[in-house]
Amino acid sequence: MSASRSRRDELTALFSDPAHLPAVTRHFGFSLIDLDPEAHWVEAWFEARPDFLNPNGSVQGGIVTGFLDEAMSLSAFIAGDLKIAVPTLEMKTSFLRPLMTDRARARGQIVRLGSSVAFTEGWLWNSEGVLCATASATTALRPFKHG
Repeated sequence: MSASRSRRDELTALFSDPAHLPAVTRHFGFSLIDLDPEAHWVEAWFEARPDFLNPNGSVQGGIVTGFLDEAMSLSAFIAGDLKIAVPTLEMKTSFLRPLMTDRARARGQIVRLGSSVAFTEGWLWNSEGVLCATASATTALRPFKHG
């Protein structure tokens, strides 16, 4: 088995275990689909639950943004070999159509990884594969403090 395949398998096992996920990530119903540490992307399912709905009956925009932020941040965290924290400095979300309850698939990807910042992009599809939102963000790269 190649070293890159071994690393991919190791990271997949790590992020498939809810015990290794932050509480907010678990709250969003995160479930890893796939990742590629060399190409710097992550795909995951999120649960668009009924308690996330706004008065119009669609998932509230902040939750949609949160799903995208989680996927994009995880791609940067993995790119930094789990040794950096990646606080979001700024983020833009474009809402293309309402997201209703059900599973939503998000993809986060590094566009450029620098020494102190990363530029990321994200896409969010509903369970039928229809693109509902996109995002771009700038994250700081800081030493990760466990705990």
